[in-house]
Amino acid sequence: MAAKMAAPFVAIAGATGGLGQLVATELINRGVSVKALVRPRTDPSRTGKLRSAGITIVPVDLSDVPSLTRELTGATCVISTLQGLGDVILTAQGKLLDASMAARVPRFIPSDFALDFTKTKPGSNRNLDLRRQFHARLDNSGIRWTSILNGGFMDLLVGDSPMINHKSRKVAYVGKATQLLDFTTIANTAAYTAAVAADPNPAPKFLRIAGDVVSIRDIADAVSEVEGGNYRPSWMGSVWFLNLITWILRLFGGENRMMPAWQGMQYMANMFSGAAKLEPLDNARYPELKWTKVVDLLREAKKQKVSKKPTAL
Repeated sequence: MAAKMAAPFVAIAGATGGLGQLVATELINRGVSVKALVRPRTDPSRTGKLRSAGITIVPVDLSDVPSLTRELTGATCVISTLQGLGDVILTAQGKLLDASMAARVPRFIPSDFALDFTKTKPGSNRNLDLRRQFHARLDNSGIRWTSILNGGFMDLLVGDSPMINHKSRKVAYVGKATQLLDFTTIANTAAYTAAVAADPNPAPKFLRIAGDVVSIRDIADAVSEVEGGNYRPSWMGSVWFLNLITWILRLFGGENRMMPAWQGMQYMANMFSGAAKLEPLDNARYPELKWTKVVDLLREAKKQKVSKKPTAL
């Protein structure tokens, strides 16, 4: 039996993940009822915060289209924040799309949340190719859909960032240090996604957002400002050379892993070549949203790091 909800509601698949939880919370903050579709036997510890926020938790097999259809009936929008390879992006998300169509859901937001794969060359990024494949199915579905492209997740610039080396005070890049890069925090992406889902007005098929648009030199300056000292851009070679290394590493496997080393290199090449640049940006569509800049994220990360340091007795 389908979980009864006061209409209208938004359904989210992948709501126990980092992005999905934030999207669900943002929708609740907007006064929208939310149904979180979770896999059967999901550990209750992963759904506790959602339940506490007033979100309806529904265990459902993502391969069971009839069951999914019952749960999606009455939804105004279905959001997929599912993450994975072909078995998730194509198969599981495909079943979610089939059920959305059967339930006559008026809007579908696929789990894209990436660089602009509409501009990248097929074969240049395995994960983006999966999204491109899914869009071929979306185009033939007849459902109204909106894809949100947010560039790289800015959150990857903090912690053990592959780009920023705090010991050597260097910021790695390939190609040109002046190439502009698009970054958006997970929180900003979630807020924008919730705004789109809650918006009764029609939305275009693609919405492009970036919390900050910066070059490697800009990032080095931001880190220098927050950490002190002089961080410098560090050239690692040309984009062509990076693509060659990526091709060689891929020969050694990793196709069944979400983020092997060569996959990260593919993202890096797409960004530093400028091929995946987001233009034009649609940030202004929801003027109430506030956008986090790189320097703000770095400053907040440092503040949290300092607060966690043990106090000497």
